[in-house]
Amino acid sequence: MKSKYVILASALLISVATFAQKDQIKAAEKALKGGNSAEAVTLLQGAESLIPNATDAEKAQFFFVKGNALLDLANKNVETGKNLSLAAKAYQDLLAVEKTSGKNKYSSQATTSIIDIKYKLINAAVADSKIDKHLDSAQKLYDAYLLDKKDTINLYYAASSYVNAKEYDKALKLYEDLKTLNYSGKGVNYFATNKLTGEENSFPSAQERDKMVKITTHEKPRTEIVPSKRGEIYKNIALILVQNGKTEEAKKAISDARKANPEDTSLILTEANLYLETKDFETYKKLIAQALEKNPNDADLVFNLGVISANAKNPVEAEKYYKRVIEINPNYINAYINLAALKLENEKVIIDEMNKLGTSAKDMKRYDELKNKRFDLFRSTIPYLVKAVELNPTNIDVAKTLLNVYSALEMTAEYKALKGKIKE
Repeated sequence: MKSKYVILASALLISVATFAQKDQIKAAEKALKGGNSAEAVTLLQGAESLIPNATDAEKAQFFFVKGNALLDLANKNVETGKNLSLAAKAYQDLLAVEKTSGKNKYSSQATTSIIDIKYKLINAAVADSKIDKHLDSAQKLYDAYLLDKKDTINLYYAASSYVNAKEYDKALKLYEDLKTLNYSGKGVNYFATNKLTGEENSFPSAQERDKMVKITTHEKPRTEIVPSKRGEIYKNIALILVQNGKTEEAKKAISDARKANPEDTSLILTEANLYLETKDFETYKKLIAQALEKNPNDADLVFNLGVISANAKNPVEAEKYYKRVIEINPNYINAYINLAALKLENEKVIIDEMNKLGTSAKDMKRYDELKNKRFDLFRSTIPYLVKAVELNPTNIDVAKTLLNVYSALEMTAEYKALKGKIKE
C-alpha cells in the first residue's frame, strides 16, 4: 500500500509543477502585453527548470514568449547585443521543438523575428565599430552569421573585427573556418547616386540599378568589382601564425592555399607579403615577378603591388605601380587616393626640419626653401585629389583633404567652390 501512495504523490507533484509552469508562462505573456518585458523574462526564468518535462506545445509557447520578451528588451536598448542573441537562441529552440513535433504554430513568426534580429545585430555591430568597440562588434557579427550561415560575409567581417580588437586567436579560428569553407567573397557591387538625398545607394543587381537610373530617381551609375578576399584571409592567418612564432606553419598555409586556388593571384601577393615580413627579400622579389608575369594588366593586382611596396617603405616603386593602375583603368579611384597619400607622407619630414630651424639669416633662407617645397608637394597632390573627388563626390575624407590643400595654398576660389559642394 505504501508504494501506491508514493506513486500517487509523485504524480501529484508533477501535476502541480505543470500547472505552475503554465501559470508562469501565462503571467509572462500578460506582463509582455502590458509592456513589462523585464518582468516577463523574470517569470520565465522561474519556469525554466520545468521545461524539459513539458509537452512540445508548452515548450514551443515558452520559447516563443521568451524570444518575444528578450527581443522587446533589445528594442528598448536594454543590453541590446546580449538580448538579441538570447532572443535568437529562444526562437531557434522553438523551431527545433516544432520541427520535432510536426506542428508549426509559432515557426513562421519565429523565422521572421530571427531575420529581423540578424539585421539588428549587423546594424548594432556597425555602430560598435564606429566607436571602436571592436570586440562587441565581432561577437554580434558572429552571432548574425550563426543565424544565417549562408550569409558567409558576416563570418568574414567578424574575423576582421576580432583582428581590430587584437583578439588574434579568436580571429584565427574564424579565418580557419573561412578557409575550410573556401570562402572567396569575390563579386560585383552596383551603385548609383540618389538625386533627392545626394547619397550613393547600392543595388543587388545591375538591372535594378539601371531601372532606377532610367526612371530618373538616381544618376551616376557605378560598378565596383570586389576582388577575392582569399589573399587577405590567408595573409591574416599567416601573420597571426608568425606572431605566435609559427613561421613555417604560415608558409605552409599559404603554399597549400596557392595549390588549392592556382588562379587566385591575390594569394601570390599574400605569400610575397609574408616573405617581406620575414625579410626574405629575394623570395619576395621572385613572387612579385610571378604575379606580374601571370597577369600584367590586372588593375587590382598591380594596385596591391603598390600597397605592398608602400608598406615596404619603397615609395618610388609604389608610385610606379599606382600610375600603372591608372594607365590600365583611369577610373580606379583608390590609385588616385593612394598617390596623394604617398606624396603627403613627405610633409612630416619637411615640417620637422622647419620646426628645428632658428632665426639666423641662413635658417630663414632654408625655411623659405622648405616652405616652397611643402607648397610644391601640396600642388602635386591636387590632380589626384580632384580626380578622386570627381569619381566619388560623396567621399568626405578625400574632399576635406583637398579643401585643406586649397586652404594651405590660399586657393580661395577653388576652396569656396568645393566647400559649397560638400554635404556633411
